[in-house]
Amino acid sequence: MDEQAVIQDVLAGNKQAYTHIIEQYKNPLYATILRMTRQPHLAQDLVQEVFFKVYEQLGKYEATGSFKSWLYRVAINHCLDELRKKQYKIQNEQFTEEQLIEAEHPEIIYLKREKERQLEQLLSTLPEQERMILLLRYSNELSYEEISELLHISLSDVRNKLHRSKKKMRDEVRKGGDYDELSKRG
Repeated sequence: MDEQAVIQDVLAGNKQAYTHIIEQYKNPLYATILRMTRQPHLAQDLVQEVFFKVYEQLGKYEATGSFKSWLYRVAINHCLDELRKKQYKIQNEQFTEEQLIEAEHPEIIYLKREKERQLEQLLSTLPEQERMILLLRYSNELSYEEISELLHISLSDVRNKLHRSKKKMRDEVRKGGDYDELSKRG
């Protein structure tokens, strides 16, 4: 079903249609928020709050921009506000791939867990905005334009920060890290 049609159904009073939006975005939002907070239970709570907030504010969405971008803007702003308001300490807690995906074979889970651990270590070396741009681009598959709109920075800043952060991570790998896949990417 077309996303704009679903939004119109929800706005027309069909509350059941909102489950389509939740199903489509709950996992990517959870992954993004989990990476922001590093606290699985907090991330779950914030995802629920975000979907409630999006439902309440759906009438404010203007179809001129991407719904996905608008949704992420609401989510990230809400999370940052909550983190500031409650002054949560972001723990450097490692979380497993099972928290992000359904269970698979033990070998695959182990390899994904190790890959995730290495990537999280590399991401933690980056400034917050560069880390957020990488996550939005590669975890959430937002376009450069959507990221620019979401973070209120210019398109050239998005490109430059993305390039710079990938270079920093490659350099870190070359210094002695063992995350070879990243050093092969452009």
